[in-house]
Amino acid sequence: MKTLYLDIFSGISGDMFLGAMIDLGVDATALEAELAKLNLDGYQLHVGRKTKANIEGVKFDVHLLPVKGGEHSHGHSHSHSHSHDDNGHSHERNFADIQSLISASALSDWVKEKSIAVFRRVAEAEGKVHGMPPDEVHFHEVGAVDSIVDIVGGCIALELLDKPRVLAAPVTEGTGWVDCAHGRFPVPTAATLEILGARGVTVNQCDEPHELVTPTGAALLAEFAESFELMRGVTPERIGYGLGTRDMNTRPNVLRAVLGQAEAATEAKPLDWERDTVTVIETNLDDINAEHLGHFVETALEAGALDVFHTSVQMKKNRPGVLLTVLCAEADADRFSEMILRETTALGVRRHAADRRKLRREVVTVETPLGQVRVKLGRLNGELVQAAPEYESCRDVAAKAGVPLKAVYAAAQKSLEK
Repeated sequence: MKTLYLDIFSGISGDMFLGAMIDLGVDATALEAELAKLNLDGYQLHVGRKTKANIEGVKFDVHLLPVKGGEHSHGHSHSHSHSHDDNGHSHERNFADIQSLISASALSDWVKEKSIAVFRRVAEAEGKVHGMPPDEVHFHEVGAVDSIVDIVGGCIALELLDKPRVLAAPVTEGTGWVDCAHGRFPVPTAATLEILGARGVTVNQCDEPHELVTPTGAALLAEFAESFELMRGVTPERIGYGLGTRDMNTRPNVLRAVLGQAEAATEAKPLDWERDTVTVIETNLDDINAEHLGHFVETALEAGALDVFHTSVQMKKNRPGVLLTVLCAEADADRFSEMILRETTALGVRRHAADRRKLRREVVTVETPLGQVRVKLGRLNGELVQAAPEYESCRDVAAKAGVPLKAVYAAAQKSLEK
């Protein structure tokens, strides 16, 4: 099926998204004609082909026109939305105003629905940050026009691309501080974190000292992206680049959008498995005493490691050795790394994070002719997919009943089947 993959290695803002969509083939004239249906004044669109870090793409800008009464105009590269509690300007709008503006327009029902949904994500995030109902959140002069154009324009662009399925790379944000109406705020900003957090999106930071993900960009991602993973199964047909304004140290300030074909998503309901991240620590050993190795395994498990195991490996110079692996919580990684270095012959360890998927688990007690046995159950979307009698419980029942351990296991399984 038609798929749009957003490679957000350098973040995302409303203007970068629209630049990428135009570079993919969205007709800028058609986009502007649709935006005119909003009956929104006070802005001009600037679309041009430029290069950023030697990458050619489209630079999209919304330039605000001077407002009567001597108020200022701005040319903004991307949108921020901020709630407002001072005297206000006539051109500021709250979420309810923006919702009415979009609803009263001649835009398609799909664009109206999606635009309001994206704006609602921003308003709810701002409302949560500032302790006010979403309908009352005010958008400053940038948000009143720039965000409307970026968000509604983004929805129009997706419709002009025939509403592709949208996937995204893991979210990468920068560091540092931004100046906004609330004062100085660290990156990620409060609104961006709220928007992504409400959708359950994982955020990763890089060492680029800039804001990479704006609230508008975060809201577009939260509304449209089905997943935030590395590209899988996508056959690229067209590639577009939306250019930002910054010159960065570690990466080009561009949004890469890949339009192509991917296998249709299964119609199955989402899986309700649990997920977390653990640290995997490993080292190769070819000179450790076997008894010391066994002692380390016991000690590490008693100290709270999630799992400890060793695997036979062949090392350099054809020497037999073992690969020692410890799984632990991220917060315990330094403690277990130190334990390996102190209690084994290792001179160093390797570490990496591993993403886990786990069945929803519960422990129940079943009645058997030999006694009560505790059983661990694993469920996926409510369906029982694993059932495992607990070893210690079976061992105790076998000892009391004077029967083989396997007889207790068989009795527990039979009770489960009933």
